[in-house]
Amino acid sequence: MSVSTLRGAGGPDPDDVGRLDRLLEDDPADLYENAPMGYLSTVPDGRIVKVNRTFCEWIGRSADEVLGVRFQDLLSMGGRVYYETHLVPLLRMQGAVREIALDLVRVDGQPLSCLANAVEIRDDDGAPLLIRATVFEATARRRYERELLAAQQAAEESERRSLTLQMVVSDLAAAVSVEDVAAVIVERSREALQARGAALVLVEADPHDPEALPALRPVRSDGVPDDVLRELREAAGSRLAVELARGVRTIALTDQLRADRPALAAAMAAAQLSDLVVVPVSADGRRLGVLVLARGDVAGDLISLVEPGEGAELATASVNLLWTIGRQAGQALERARLHEQTARQAARASFLLEAARLLAEAADVAETVELVAGLVVDRLADLCVIDLETDEGLTRPAVRHRDPGLAHLVEELRSRHLPRRSATHPSVRALRGGGTEWIRAVDDDFLRSIAVDEEHLAAMRALDIAGVVAVPLTVEGRQLGVLTVATDRRRGPFTVADVEVAEQLALQLGLVVARAQRFDLAVRTSHALQRNLLPPAPPELEGLSIAVRYLAATRGVDVGGDFYDVVRLPGDEIGLAVGDVVGHDITAAATMGQLRSVYRALLADGPAPGAVVERLQAGWPLLGLRRMATALFASLDSATGRLRIASAGHPPPVLITGGRASFLPVPPSRMLGAPPSIADEWIGVLPEGATLVLFTDGLVESRSADIDEGFAALLHAASSAGTSDPGALCDHLLRELTGPHRADDIALLVLTRV
Repeated sequence: MSVSTLRGAGGPDPDDVGRLDRLLEDDPADLYENAPMGYLSTVPDGRIVKVNRTFCEWIGRSADEVLGVRFQDLLSMGGRVYYETHLVPLLRMQGAVREIALDLVRVDGQPLSCLANAVEIRDDDGAPLLIRATVFEATARRRYERELLAAQQAAEESERRSLTLQMVVSDLAAAVSVEDVAAVIVERSREALQARGAALVLVEADPHDPEALPALRPVRSDGVPDDVLRELREAAGSRLAVELARGVRTIALTDQLRADRPALAAAMAAAQLSDLVVVPVSADGRRLGVLVLARGDVAGDLISLVEPGEGAELATASVNLLWTIGRQAGQALERARLHEQTARQAARASFLLEAARLLAEAADVAETVELVAGLVVDRLADLCVIDLETDEGLTRPAVRHRDPGLAHLVEELRSRHLPRRSATHPSVRALRGGGTEWIRAVDDDFLRSIAVDEEHLAAMRALDIAGVVAVPLTVEGRQLGVLTVATDRRRGPFTVADVEVAEQLALQLGLVVARAQRFDLAVRTSHALQRNLLPPAPPELEGLSIAVRYLAATRGVDVGGDFYDVVRLPGDEIGLAVGDVVGHDITAAATMGQLRSVYRALLADGPAPGAVVERLQAGWPLLGLRRMATALFASLDSATGRLRIASAGHPPPVLITGGRASFLPVPPSRMLGAPPSIADEWIGVLPEGATLVLFTDGLVESRSADIDEGFAALLHAASSAGTSDPGALCDHLLRELTGPHRADDIALLVLTRV
């Protein structure tokens, strides 16, 4: 239907209709050029053959500047990699892609966030002819999504604060010890009111002297300085009972306080506190202690109870909340004290359950014994010593004491392990006899009988040992070591129940040590496999200095699928390669070994790097490899510096000249294992004194950052290294860009033309 059919009574003016008709007649071309989105068409290799004015205006280039340019060359570095390794394969498989997020790079270097849709036009045989794409500018959408996320996070934070307030009472009801109650009341009350600090202080009367003033014992303090608590106690003095009975009150740092209690005021001022909120903790009318909340003028507080520089009284709602917290805390303290009197057996069972959990999580023998020793001195004894039979003989991997201040004495025991002990030592007897040795009472004669020398005797005397239990670690009749625990005279002697717990722990520990030793054997085996799959050290080449590094991911078995290779070719040429097989496990390592072997076999007739990529892509189905891979292959004439590089979906290498680093513009083809494609080569010259860095993406990828940030960090680290020595540069890059935990494998090959 045309506009003219709309003419008639009550219709638009004839002149307006004529203009509208003319506009509609010109509409197709005008709509294409000035559409609210970018239109472009490319040939299969990405070269743009048609583009509209909107797209050109977005990126700040004319149509003449855009035509003939590959679309992927207008993208960010991460976008180029994504285009080659994901978008193009998806187009080949599906024929179309929808809403792919990409960043165009404007002529001024600024990114432009876009969403791209594309379809692939094919001939009757299914061969690609043309790619048509629409590009939508998505900056506002991205901003809206970020704002929506921020609003959602703000709502969640508000809900979390509300939940914190609601759970204060229930958490106190669930606490089973005085320490638990203290932790809950301090942490929850501080969180609820956004206080600078909080402390729970209990009143403890002397049962032997009813006339003495009760003492205040801080059970838990977080953010409240000790001198503030001390001065608060001094300020209460003999009026402590009266102060506790006054209810929730605020002690503000005012001129009146400075005049009446100068020491308390000075302590508060030094800690930058505006006031103290004192909350009675009571149960059934008895005052058990106080909760002290310290407030101050802190920028960024989510909830402020006082105006800056003022000591304002609490609002009624806050007073009621704190009063409820104090009463519930008092009830919880009473229950906790009653529970602690009857919980020893439950604590022993809990100890064994906790030991089982820690032992189940341990990965190796060293971690296992350290976890057990720490748990023992925390819950069962004052001293824990573990001796193990290893390939090197009897060793002592763990010695722990409850008191960190006695570390020097603990080290004295570590240096005098069982091979130097007498046959009368309980640990030696337990290991040789295969049964538990329990020394119920330790005196000086006993210490002399087991001491190695005077220094050893002095260390044991200083530890004030009162009882010793030694239990052998036995699994399937094989002695793996011995667990020795000791208690000092402050704790008291071991009981029969304690010895039974030690025996149960030794049984669990023996099983885990046996399992961990088997795991260590598996790790050593995997390391041997990795060493055999990787190539030998690079050959000595005249005019070149080369260094390589390999780091496997720190998850699972310590092997991976990344590889490097340096091969001497006929004449002055050498072959270089780095690659990354998908995954970091035994299968990836095996695939890597096969790929490297095939690569070396292909070098027999001296093909160019691009031909290597094409042959591997074409022959991938015949190799029967179950993983895809990216790879970078290069050939270098060491005499002339002529360099040829081809990429199979791999990140480009870095060239360092004159202290400046940049990526070489190597065009990536598809990954190995994807449908075959033409591999374009980059050809150039490696100048004398220049350095070439080939790497796998584990060096630049991070789960917490965009890959472009990783590429930028690599360039910065390479430029700031201050050395052209390949070995030193390798170590510098790994130190700057990696940490102790790696999600992916890393292969690194650095070559300098000297």
